[in-house]
Amino acid sequence: MRIETDFLVVGSGMAGLWFAYRISNHGRVLVLTKKDDSESNTNYAQGGIAAALGSDDSPQQHLEDTVKAGYGLCDPQAVQVMVGEGPRLVRELQKLEIEFSTEGGHLELGIEGGHTRHRVAHVADTTGQAVEWGLINAVRSAPNVALYEHHFVIDLLTDESGRCCGVLSFDRESGKFAEIHAKVVMLATGGLCRVYEHTTNPPIATGDGVAMAWRAGAKVADLEFIQFHPTSLFGARIDGRAFLISEAVRGEGGILRTPDGERFMPRYHPDAELAPRSVVARAIYNELRTRRLDYVLLDLSSIPPAHILKRFPMIADTCKRFGLDITREPVPVVPAAHYSVGGVKTDLWGRTSIPCLYTAGECAHTGVHGANRLASNSLLEALVFADRAAQAASKEEARLPSLDKINPFERQLRSIEDPSLLNSLVSSLKQTMWRFAGIVRSAKEMERGRARLAELSRELKALYPARIFSPGIKQLRNTLIVGDLILRSALARKESRGLHYVEEFPDTLPEASHTVLSPKD
Repeated sequence: MRIETDFLVVGSGMAGLWFAYRISNHGRVLVLTKKDDSESNTNYAQGGIAAALGSDDSPQQHLEDTVKAGYGLCDPQAVQVMVGEGPRLVRELQKLEIEFSTEGGHLELGIEGGHTRHRVAHVADTTGQAVEWGLINAVRSAPNVALYEHHFVIDLLTDESGRCCGVLSFDRESGKFAEIHAKVVMLATGGLCRVYEHTTNPPIATGDGVAMAWRAGAKVADLEFIQFHPTSLFGARIDGRAFLISEAVRGEGGILRTPDGERFMPRYHPDAELAPRSVVARAIYNELRTRRLDYVLLDLSSIPPAHILKRFPMIADTCKRFGLDITREPVPVVPAAHYSVGGVKTDLWGRTSIPCLYTAGECAHTGVHGANRLASNSLLEALVFADRAAQAASKEEARLPSLDKINPFERQLRSIEDPSLLNSLVSSLKQTMWRFAGIVRSAKEMERGRARLAELSRELKALYPARIFSPGIKQLRNTLIVGDLILRSALARKESRGLHYVEEFPDTLPEASHTVLSPKD
């Protein structure tokens, strides 16, 4: 089956939906998502979206906070674009009937680690979900937009000149393959932290976009920088993911303590609980390792119970389901893989190194976050650069490819898999990444990690040669590629910086540089 459209969007998180919404006046738009339309990392963002919206704030102050949190690796131009264009775009979100929390008729702005001003607009503690549904409604009512659920995108299609001209997709419901041709492809597939054993990410966050772009020849950058959220609920899983306790809880006064009651963060950073995430996660890791603890405690006793229930209703309700009343008792927490700072390398307009292929959101690397993402900048980055990508893509003069230029992949594919075998390989991959590419790393151990991933790749190839296809098999192939790219990038960085800490190289080099990998090297 062949389908034609002007603009093809892969992914239905904030970046993909905003791009679709903005580009819909310029041609036919098709949005593909491998799950339901609302399933994305955006949907699970609790904290909010950071922008200089307060009377005591400014884009310049937001820039300074972002650059400071990025440990010398932020692209100043990219940060300037984000903080400068962000406030206007957040106000545009409000026009889509996304009801941000207010106080006295004004936006209620929260503060989180690394911020020096209250600038986090939020919808209680379910901001991502509210934004996701607002955008889905906007896209569904926009002209020229179609949204196909349960479409697993297998690979990008390129013509003889190397231009991206569509994708090969598999419809899970019909069991049919489709070649979808487009003038422009927007890759907005979200995160990749499901490669880790402990993660806050939903099952869909398997790095498909990064893997597909890599196979097609795109450059990737800074994939060694994986952000481990300091506070996920200990001993609780929802759909296989760790439940995140928002950074905003610490912004409202939550204190981190050891089980014997000691407040430990002042020993690690002058900003204590409001230090950058990289510092807090590593501090918790150190306390767990040196004291042989299973968890530390997040103490909310300084926050009035009524305010907890108003500001964090979803967190309170979820914890209650696990037998925990956060208005009366501390929350046991541990770090979990949360966000990929690196991704497919782009310019300031979302263009990748492959013509007519754009990317935005977590699967992209814009240079905004440097070596550590400032809390609640992720939704803002997705919004701003998806908007810029739509502006640039609307001016592309590419034509739809001739049908005879695309290989008939469908004849090479068939579907067969053994769930137990796949689950065993997936489990081994996640354990390998958690052990060898975690919060604190060792060069020797990372080499062992790469060797183990190579073994797993050989096992998968022996079980399922390249001609054999199923979504589960292809997804595992993608995660193995992504895992290896993370370890390759980490081994290439001979220093410790931001989220990347290596025992053999504990110091930070005087000059900051990006880790850029190319399939052509």
